[in-house]
Amino acid sequence: MSTTRFSGIKLGPPIEVFALQKAFVEDTYEKKVNLSIGAYRTNEGKPWVLPVVRKVEKSLAADELQNHEYLPVLGLDAFSQAATTMLLGTDSPVIAQNRAFGIQTLSGTGALRVAAEFLCRILHYDTFYYSRPTWENHKLVFINGGFKKACEYIYWNPTTRNVDIEGMLKDLGDAPENAVIILHACAHNPTGCDPTPEQWNKIADVIQEKRLFPLFDSAYQGFASGDLDKDAFAVRLFAERGIEFMCTQSFAKNFGLYNERVGNLVVVMSDAKEIAQTKSQLTLIVRGMYSNPPNHGARIVATVLRNPDLFKEWKGHICTMSNRIKEMRKSLHERLIRLGTPGSWEHITQQIGMFSYTGLTERQVEHLINHYHIYMLRSGRINMCGLNEFNLDYVANAIYETVVLFPESEKNCIC
Repeated sequence: MSTTRFSGIKLGPPIEVFALQKAFVEDTYEKKVNLSIGAYRTNEGKPWVLPVVRKVEKSLAADELQNHEYLPVLGLDAFSQAATTMLLGTDSPVIAQNRAFGIQTLSGTGALRVAAEFLCRILHYDTFYYSRPTWENHKLVFINGGFKKACEYIYWNPTTRNVDIEGMLKDLGDAPENAVIILHACAHNPTGCDPTPEQWNKIADVIQEKRLFPLFDSAYQGFASGDLDKDAFAVRLFAERGIEFMCTQSFAKNFGLYNERVGNLVVVMSDAKEIAQTKSQLTLIVRGMYSNPPNHGARIVATVLRNPDLFKEWKGHICTMSNRIKEMRKSLHERLIRLGTPGSWEHITQQIGMFSYTGLTERQVEHLINHYHIYMLRSGRINMCGLNEFNLDYVANAIYETVVLFPESEKNCIC
């Protein structure tokens, strides 16, 4: 009896966030709540297509000059230029000196994958560092991109529920020269805690002194605080200090273009003379990976960023989203305090962006999922957008009752 060549393949582990999403969809419980997957939701719990996006889509659909021809390998240049300017600033000396460029990618994940392969195969770097904790895909993408050594740097202090800057600086100081350091530009995922401007300067000091290579992951510019400039502080600081780096941009959250995979990879270098060679190698990497990126989402973003009226309208939308998230933080915190929930909960309002690292233990999370049908990652990370005025009381009461039933202890806390 012949055997298939595919026999013996091991079953891969499920991806937690998508497994939770599937379980939520299949759950028939009336009061179920989804706090897992990272996507914005309205107060009615619905996805939101930004009005400015709808407007541009209609205009593009009516434009007879639009077609479905291939984009260049490095994507839509109008989009990459606009996205790079949004990141570095309209008055950026780096842009003025032609020391920065962007290439369109398959959202932020695609940008990370292209960057990883370039840093590994072209610059011959073999070690990368990511924060503990971080977005779970960082390690997988860089390992698949060819890196051999994956290391963590301390980031989260579970006691203070804030950034452990001393631990972070020590770990970065111990990193070998040319190690790639993945940094979250703003709204750190999953903790929602960012370094202060003073701390960012200390991080830059160590990176310059130790000759490390920073790679920023910018997935929430504008979406985090509602202010594009504030959310780009760290990236612009490094640029001003003359540090060479890469930055991956995603437009999934701040434009609501999740499934259009709109991303940009920004390269900031010291010598403009190296741009042509760098672009040529990136072109070969993209060609061998996915050949060229899609047009639709990039065209929408380019149109909005390059039109003053549309740009102003879009900035109003990101304020709407960020303000709703801030309101949910405040409301959840108020309810937990009013109920007398054991423990400290100030971190919920002190954190920024879509996610909150609640400090809930794995046992508590398990109970919230199984008993209350409130879905969240086992780390205790919740998406604040999943909260609304219709489920806040239910979620707050569930957290209160769960924390009382299963008190936090060092043994079962996974933070």
